[in-house]
Amino acid sequence: MSDIQERLTAALAGHYDVEGPLGEGGMALVFLATDVKHDRQVAVKVLRPELAASLGAERFLREITVTAKLQHPHILPLYDSGDADGLLYYVMPFVEGESLADMIEREKQLSIDEAIRITKEVAGALGHAHAYGLIHRDIKPENIMMSGGHAIVADFGIAKAVSAAGGASMTQTGMAIGTPAYMSPEQAAGDPNLDGRTDIYALGCMLYETLIGQVPFTGPTAVAIIARHTMDQVPPPSIMRQSIMPELEDVIFCAMAKSPADRFRTAQEMIDALTSVETGGRPKVRSTRTDLRQAMIVQPPAWKRALLPTVSAIAVLAVGFGVWQLFLADGTGPRPVGGGLDPRTVAVLYFEDLTPDRELSYVADGITEGLIDQLGTVSELSVVSRNGVEPFRDPAMARDSIARVLQAGSLVAGSVEPRGSSVRVTARLIDGTSGSDVERASFQVPGDDLLAARDSVVQTVSRFLRQRLGEEVRTRELRSETRSVEAWGLVQRAERLRKDANDFADADDPARVAATLKQADSLLLLAEAADSRWPKPMVDRGWIAYQHAVLLERGAAEVPWLDSAVARAEEALAISANDAQALELRGAARFRHWGRRVVTDPAQQQRLLEQARDDLLAAVAADKTLAGAYLTLTRVYYAFEDVPSALRAAEAAYDADAYLENADAVLDRLFWGSIDREFIPQARRWCMEGARRFPDDVRFLSCQLWLMTTPDEVADAGRAWQLRARIDSVSERPFVRVQSDLLVGGILARGGLADSAARVFDRAHGAISAEIDPDLELYPVEAYMRSLAGETDRAIDLLKEFTAANPTHDFSEMLGNWWWRDLRDSPRWKELSIG
Repeated sequence: MSDIQERLTAALAGHYDVEGPLGEGGMALVFLATDVKHDRQVAVKVLRPELAASLGAERFLREITVTAKLQHPHILPLYDSGDADGLLYYVMPFVEGESLADMIEREKQLSIDEAIRITKEVAGALGHAHAYGLIHRDIKPENIMMSGGHAIVADFGIAKAVSAAGGASMTQTGMAIGTPAYMSPEQAAGDPNLDGRTDIYALGCMLYETLIGQVPFTGPTAVAIIARHTMDQVPPPSIMRQSIMPELEDVIFCAMAKSPADRFRTAQEMIDALTSVETGGRPKVRSTRTDLRQAMIVQPPAWKRALLPTVSAIAVLAVGFGVWQLFLADGTGPRPVGGGLDPRTVAVLYFEDLTPDRELSYVADGITEGLIDQLGTVSELSVVSRNGVEPFRDPAMARDSIARVLQAGSLVAGSVEPRGSSVRVTARLIDGTSGSDVERASFQVPGDDLLAARDSVVQTVSRFLRQRLGEEVRTRELRSETRSVEAWGLVQRAERLRKDANDFADADDPARVAATLKQADSLLLLAEAADSRWPKPMVDRGWIAYQHAVLLERGAAEVPWLDSAVARAEEALAISANDAQALELRGAARFRHWGRRVVTDPAQQQRLLEQARDDLLAAVAADKTLAGAYLTLTRVYYAFEDVPSALRAAEAAYDADAYLENADAVLDRLFWGSIDREFIPQARRWCMEGARRFPDDVRFLSCQLWLMTTPDEVADAGRAWQLRARIDSVSERPFVRVQSDLLVGGILARGGLADSAARVFDRAHGAISAEIDPDLELYPVEAYMRSLAGETDRAIDLLKEFTAANPTHDFSEMLGNWWWRDLRDSPRWKELSIG
């Protein structure tokens, strides 16, 4: 840089006094100088010599003068440009203060109001430039200067000038137009027909970063980052920061849609949407939050749609090769470190205490050691001991070096620091091979009782790490199963569509469920063609058929879809005879087929149940981590009336769920398994664990009411009504609300409030209709609750109505339950003809 500074100083003498370097970027070296004529400080930016040599001065200077037309309060203007002794330079105002990147580094997360305001200011600058046909192409926090609290966009038009002047020669320099962490899919692919929507994509990334403190997608290499921008769903920022409202999340999703056609058409549209969020309205995005999620996943970008109907191997490899040229060809870009470290080997490094006097070191150490203990209980993980990580407390040590020494594919690092009256705990999951962050999350804890809060933080951080680590492990395992980039990408997209179908089912939109599942199946057919020896696409097609049966059909109409699921599983098993996921699919489909009770031959029906059990047992024998298979096995054992085995299977599901994929369903099953066996203390344990992990899940609010109807629990009427109100706030389903009223009635009856219980029972019973409860499933619930009030005859009448309404069901197991202990002493019990 000193040689360039000397040449520049000599060439600009009399016009600019060059004082010294300010910094350097990917394309230019920056010097502080004084404009002699106007007596003002300026920033002189000099293109790197190797880049300037490939561009040619005349065209670059002609293109860059277009930027001088931009006159906007949030755009840093261009003062001058020229050729000084072969150095191509341009001059802009020197802005005292910090960049937005510095601000994020200092604050970690900006307030929601501040993030919106800054984004609107940048969007205003973009809108002005786009009207002149200028695209920035490199919007990122480093290029946003903060002056007097307001955002000023720097380097406008520079990337366009370089691109226009350099053309295809750019890749030969090893220089990139744009930054991978903010680059739209079409820009990464080298689409020559970019428009302002590529800047809008980058602005969406930047808004995400101001709110969360990290970019939406990270990775060990530029190739990996761009691949995630191209194929991965944007992680909802509300997961990391719950105060982010859904409307603001919608704006981010719309700005970051994979296809330009699904983004805001103009910067002004994005400003209008953000203004609507500020005023408490719903932004006028062109689809709902779920729609946006689907648009990002389903629709190929426009540049890709013109070439192929799906993500092809050629397209993905072209992007990867182009990024390799741009970021790695000069030998300075990031490269993955070899070693093949297993991500399931985890080292929790001691958290940093960021207070000046190490006042929180006891908290930092406590969290670290608590996490080591918590993660150490997960059978799928191998966790380095406290003694193992003790020598690596120095935060300056290279993370990938630590990982190689410890042979840990995943590192956990973090910090604690005071924030007013509270303490911020930050945890990072790091890829041991590259030393790059995989994910980061921050948690606020009250500072008045840090020892008490520590355990809660350990639990919360442990859950976050296990879930995120599970995603990483599954992705790596999936990648290792096929060499086809195309097949892998198609399977990923189909998986997201399957999740979308569940969202549409929750929204009671069967037409979109069917269309989404059909599209997912089409993608998987293409994946099969891309790698015919990979069982995964076949298995996933089977799960789509199963999902169709569950979400869209009823009774006998499910059977053809379940048969299709079995057929897909057997195709996969023909390739890999012990494929655990195929066995799980076949077992689940056979069990649901058994449950539809459409087979008239009792022997064949029994054989279906036995086959389901055998398949599921074979699945968990092949892969002990299949928590879902254990969970289905619990239901199969219930069908065999083998409650002890059902409970053991549920506990195995809990132990196998290393990455907390099925924790809610597993805990629910454990609760009911314990209740069925009248193991009330165990039932209380599982219910309260579910309530702690999933505080807004109606199942774990309801289970607390159920517990208060059992003999070993105190009937607390006040708490029952509080839980009932919470259920109203999280569920709008009439069935759930009526059931909750019945449970409250039973609790009131147990508490000696007979009159109040009677009024609640009568109101709840009057709300039961064929629309909300066609099979009268609420009648047994009401019967048990009425029995608690001593209404024996009314309870038996309700059970008789229920059994009469379901003549094909076998009620021997239900009526043998301990719930009816008091009713069995009644002479009328024999009217039920069972038990």
